Amino acid sequence: MKTEAGGTNSARASPARGKGIWRRLAGQWELQAMVMPGIVVIFIFSYIPMYGVLMAFQDYNLFKGFFHSPWVGFKHFEMFFNSPDFWNVMRNTIVISGLKLLIGFPAPVILALMLNEVQRMWFKRTIQTISYLPHFLSWVIVGGFVFSILSTENGSLNILLQQLRIIGEPINFLSVPEYFWAILIGTGVWKEIGFASIVYLAAIAGIDPHLYESASLDGASRFKQIFLITLPCIAPVIIIFMILAVGNILSAGFEDILILSNNPILKDVSDVIDTYVYRLGIMNNRFSYATAAGLFKAVISVALLTAANYTARRFGTSLW
Repeated sequence: MKTEAGGTNSARASPARGKGIWRRLAGQWELQAMVMPGIVVIFIFSYIPMYGVLMAFQDYNLFKGFFHSPWVGFKHFEMFFNSPDFWNVMRNTIVISGLKLLIGFPAPVILALMLNEVQRMWFKRTIQTISYLPHFLSWVIVGGFVFSILSTENGSLNILLQQLRIIGEPINFLSVPEYFWAILIGTGVWKEIGFASIVYLAAIAGIDPHLYESASLDGASRFKQIFLITLPCIAPVIIIFMILAVGNILSAGFEDILILSNNPILKDVSDVIDTYVYRLGIMNNRFSYATAAGLFKAVISVALLTAANYTARRFGTSLW
């Protein structure tokens, strides 16, 4: 009898809980109306196209479509794993992504900490403006800057190195594989460091000033205050962005690599999964093969994101 009563109470509680949710949503209809367009856009452009992954398991024919192309199972995955380019593509992807994570991720945090210590507001705003303006430039324009600076004819870097007598003859930096990773990472950091630091500056601005006043009274220097107050207070924000960065570890980049590696000599150090999929799928019309490679990347990215989120949850911060 008690079990039946408990079941009855549970059954009664469920509709009540459901009504509570709908009542709460109805009370927030203004906020829901603002969110709804974003949900619709995500559903149309992110969820509906997911049926395209079917191509990875088919010998897709553009004229036959999804429903009439022959099914081949994991054939294209096996071809991708056994491809002579597989290990080179994976190495480049992991190394470039690792360098971007190792150098590019802490760079905006360091810039935000440095700007936070600047006392003159006009100087701080000037540095902020100069640092985040490159974010709004397309990679085509940035690539033009890089080609101009590194040019062997009138490139400013070659001229400077020759004037300092470091080199005797101009060096074609964008034709030397050993320099490509440094050029790619350095250009990416320069382009994104200012814009990425805005989030961390906003997090720092939300820290209670009384914490710094108390630390000063206790004799803590500004350097100690950074490690004892600033960094711990913005740690949740850093962890969230770190989780997202780990989830994108196989997204080494596309536009920047495609533009800066237009020399065939650089293929062995510049070919990553994204450019490989573009070259095989779009340029050679191997849609099923490229989809299989892209799906492999997506599955690994989701696994890494889940693992990073689980690890971060143990420190008290996570995405879900």
